[in-house]
Amino acid sequence: MSNKLAVEKIYQKKTQLEHILLRPDTYIGSVERLEQEMWVWDFEQEKMLKKNIKYVPGLFKIFDEIIVNASDNKIRDSGMSVIKVNIDKAQNMIKVYNNGKGIPIVEHKDEKVFVPTLIFGHLLTSSNYNDSEKKVTGGRNGFGAKLCNIFSTKFIVETSCKESKKYFKQTWQSNMNKTADPIIKANKDQDFTCITFYPDLAKFGMDSLEDDTISLLARRAYDIAASTRGVKVYLNDKKLPISKFEDYCKLYVSNNTNEPDFLGSNSQVKILYDNPNPRWEIAISFSDIGFQQVSFVNSIATSKGGRHVDYISDQIVKYLGEVVNKKSGKNSTQVKPFQIKNHIWLFVNCLIENPVFESQTKECMSLQVKNFGSKCQLSEDFLKKIASKSGIVDRVLNWLAFKEKTDLEKTGSKSKQSKVRGIPKLDDANNAGTRDSLNCTLILTEGDSAKTLAVAGLGVLGRDRYGVFPLRGKMLNVREATAKQILENNEITSICKIIGLNFKQKYESKDSLKQLRYGKIMIMTDQDFDGSHIKGLIINFIHHQWPNLLKHGFIEEFITPIIKVSKTNAEKAFYSMPEFEEWQKSTLDWHTWKIKYYKGLGTSTSKEAKEYFSDMNRHCIKFEYTGTRDDLAIQLAFNKKLVEERKDWLTRFMQSRNSQTNNYLYQKDTKKINYSQFINKELVLFSNLDNERSIPSLVDGFKPGQRKVLFACFKRNLQKEIKVAQLAGSVAELSAYHHGEQSLMGTIINLAQNFVGSNNINLLLPIGQFGTRLHGGKDAASPRYIFTNLSPLTRFIFNPKDDPLFNYLNDDGQTVEPEFYCPILPMVLVNG
Repeated sequence: MSNKLAVEKIYQKKTQLEHILLRPDTYIGSVERLEQEMWVWDFEQEKMLKKNIKYVPGLFKIFDEIIVNASDNKIRDSGMSVIKVNIDKAQNMIKVYNNGKGIPIVEHKDEKVFVPTLIFGHLLTSSNYNDSEKKVTGGRNGFGAKLCNIFSTKFIVETSCKESKKYFKQTWQSNMNKTADPIIKANKDQDFTCITFYPDLAKFGMDSLEDDTISLLARRAYDIAASTRGVKVYLNDKKLPISKFEDYCKLYVSNNTNEPDFLGSNSQVKILYDNPNPRWEIAISFSDIGFQQVSFVNSIATSKGGRHVDYISDQIVKYLGEVVNKKSGKNSTQVKPFQIKNHIWLFVNCLIENPVFESQTKECMSLQVKNFGSKCQLSEDFLKKIASKSGIVDRVLNWLAFKEKTDLEKTGSKSKQSKVRGIPKLDDANNAGTRDSLNCTLILTEGDSAKTLAVAGLGVLGRDRYGVFPLRGKMLNVREATAKQILENNEITSICKIIGLNFKQKYESKDSLKQLRYGKIMIMTDQDFDGSHIKGLIINFIHHQWPNLLKHGFIEEFITPIIKVSKTNAEKAFYSMPEFEEWQKSTLDWHTWKIKYYKGLGTSTSKEAKEYFSDMNRHCIKFEYTGTRDDLAIQLAFNKKLVEERKDWLTRFMQSRNSQTNNYLYQKDTKKINYSQFINKELVLFSNLDNERSIPSLVDGFKPGQRKVLFACFKRNLQKEIKVAQLAGSVAELSAYHHGEQSLMGTIINLAQNFVGSNNINLLLPIGQFGTRLHGGKDAASPRYIFTNLSPLTRFIFNPKDDPLFNYLNDDGQTVEPEFYCPILPMVLVNG
């Protein structure tokens, strides 16, 4: 006997009804039980609850078709005011009633049946086939309520039509296979339509209407109450407390924020509502679990959103993105659109003309925006309200800070490494990263020349326990820096890698330092004010990120003389300017001594370097942590928020500077200092000098750099044109200018600019392109190509006869510019 199937068994033709029952997933979705997280109505707590439920999408779909039809009737009849939904668990029965305009109870001339029979008992019939007619109803494809009939053991239609003055009732059974004759009576008093059906639960693998399913269907009743304006909705004969869309939104958010979010806050939820036009309603709140949306298109619940949701969310995200990026600053990580969207909870209720969905289940609306039939451009006022009152911006900023902190903690060494690669200019200690690493010290120097000095000195101590790494300029003030700035700062990342520091570690115990490649750092900078600032910035970096390290004596400094004086066989070294100045006052013949200034570490010879390192007890100063006072002192110096306190600090210093003697930090027997002493006796000198550099003198209106330029011009008796670049070199030579010539050339250009908003009286002449008002003078030509000269007015303002009367300063034995000039006009007011 052959197993080969007959052609008739392989190729079969089914009726439309048979095909629907055989392949239900094509029409109503899956008829298998699914477990999925969904929003449902919680009857006990009387709120919307998101939880895992077991339900059958197909059963949910056939109910949805009926309830959306009831809502659609409001579009046809604006006088409709009531929708009633009854779910009877005992009888497994569902009833949906609306008091809108009834279905015409007349016989269809072409089909020879009554219109209600045609609508509910014949497939592929619809009033929505005319695509040229713009409709904002839910039905479209001609299946709709017929699918509910097909998947029910019993399906009853009742309708009353004032226009027809008749009442109609008809019953179908056995999946629309058995049709009873319609019952028609006279009735002229009211309009209504009522659909009663008993789902064929066996086809859904169910025995009865389960609690999860009932909770889901009840939620749809609330959906209809929210999305159908002007209609009272009853659920099991109880009027739902939804009078407007905003009331519905509160059922979701007001009771669902008892759990603190990932940032540990427990914020009060605020819903912002807007009704831009009759077809659109928008409500928004913040979300802590990613983007959430609840949306309706013509009363259809689009649980997966669609282009109508994207249309609104894109406007909000674009606006909030600009606000967040402006608030976070250019140095922070720029927020991406999806990161903002993840903090939004959006509610949308809209009417769309002839909507198109991705499938018959209608969970996602796919119609293009241009075909919506209406526009919803959110107003500037509403967007501002979202930015200021919804809490979304604050949460995005908090999330960004949290993310940056997390990213920062991921960086750094996760385990101790014996060798570090990829860091140029590092001279690593031989024992760094080994068992002896706790006894190793990393010397951080101010520039390459200082590194050369340190390396020369280590010839005395050896290289086993000492490593050297040169810093380029001044370190970032990390106290106010963003994590992005810290991560992108090569200096900081290199130091962390060399030492083995991890941003996640606290280093609370002494034993925890064994994880590091170095047990200490030694700061070796020039003994001038800028060197003090570099020391302060390194201390600030360690204190801000790992304050416990200060308690373990992690930081030391290496001091060298700033001035040496000699006479015959006698030699004295001074480690601070106040100490030298005091010696000058107490030594009458100080001018007979040979004075040598050590402006930088590079001034010292290799021989002197070995002398320094041979006497570590004198040159190595330990920083000692003495408690909260040290913490407050470091914060005072580097916390940008303590502006007023810093003003008082500097004022007290200036008042006490002239009255105190012997107030320098490094005495001959100094072995250790605390951080408060460093801040209040050494770093304060830099802070004061920084003010003197930055604030013009009240007497002549000059900053020190500007005064040096004018001094050089007067000394040269500048009469002819000179290139700006050449003049800068001359100023550096004549006035002992110790900083970069680029800065000096900028000062010269600024003194010569004469466009509106620069100088009222320019003391130098701008011969060439010295910049324009449009770019604030930053578009000046290269200093190599532009010329300048003294303005004819300058010597009238600064009379040459006054020159011998001024108190000229002395720099390394060289007479330089005066303490101030005396112009005949108050130049501080003239040029600001």
